[in-house]
Amino acid sequence: MDRLETRELVYFVAVAEELHFGRAAERLGIAQPPLSRAIGRLERRVGVRLLERSSRRVGLTAAGAVFLEESRRALDGLDALVRRTRRAATPGRLVLAVRPGTASGLLGELVRGGEGPAVDLVFTHDQPAALRDGSADVAVLCAGTDDLTGLRTADLTEEEPVALLPAGHALAARAFVTTADLRDEAAYQGECPAATLDEIVDRVALGRLVAVVGSTAAGRTGPSAVAVPVADLAPTRVVLAWPERVSRPDVAGFVRGARAAAAAQDVMRPRKPRM
Repeated sequence: MDRLETRELVYFVAVAEELHFGRAAERLGIAQPPLSRAIGRLERRVGVRLLERSSRRVGLTAAGAVFLEESRRALDGLDALVRRTRRAATPGRLVLAVRPGTASGLLGELVRGGEGPAVDLVFTHDQPAALRDGSADVAVLCAGTDDLTGLRTADLTEEEPVALLPAGHALAARAFVTTADLRDEAAYQGECPAATLDEIVDRVALGRLVAVVGSTAAGRTGPSAVAVPVADLAPTRVVLAWPERVSRPDVAGFVRGARAAAAAQDVMRPRKPRM
C-alpha cells in the first residue's frame, strides 16, 4: 500500500467528526464532490470500508472508528514533530513541564542548570500530554499516578505528602493528619489547583485553600502556612521523563544534571509518623 498523505487523514477526520459530507466540506473549505471522491480513494487504498453512507446519514464502521482514533494520533504526532523540530533549531534551551507543588525544592537547581541548557518552566496538571504533544521536552512526573506510556524516566527523589494549612488552623499543630481530616475542610481541594506554588501558599495563607503537595514544598511556606504530614498517603516517587523516541544530547545532559542535583541535595525526607 502506498503511504497515506496527511491531507487524506485531515479529510477523513473532518468527515468522521461531522458525520456529514456537506458540513465537513464547509469546515475544510473545499467543495463536497472532491471530498467524497477523496474519501472513496482513501477507502480503496486502505482496503476496508470506513464509513457507512445512506441518503439520510453517515456513520463510522468499526474499522472507521479505529482509523479515526489512529488518524488523530498520527496528526497529533505530526504537530508534536514540528514543535520539537523548531525547538531543536535553537539548541541549549529546554522546556520543562511540572505540576505546581511537585519537587519544588529541586526546581531551582533544575532551572538554573549550571553549565547545562537553559530551562523554561511550564506549569501544568497534565505533564505527560505536554511531552506527547511536543510543547515540553522533559517533565517532572509522579510514578504510579502519571501515565508513563511511551516515556523514558530517571528517578529523582521520593516525596512525602504534606497538607498545607493556614497558620493557626485547628489541624496545624498536629504531628500528622489524615485524608479524612482534610475532607472535612471546606477549602480542601486535594492536589494543588493553582498555577504556581507561590499562588498555592498565598491561597492557603488566606484560608481559601487546603492542598496536598510534596514535602519539599514545606520550606517555602513562610510563617503564614504550615505543612503537616498526611499519614495515610503513600510517598510519591518523583521521576524526570522524556519521550522515548526522542534522542537529543541536551536532554540527556539535562537528565544527568538533574540526577546529580537530586543526589547532592539529598531531598529524601524522613518517613511520616505511623498512624
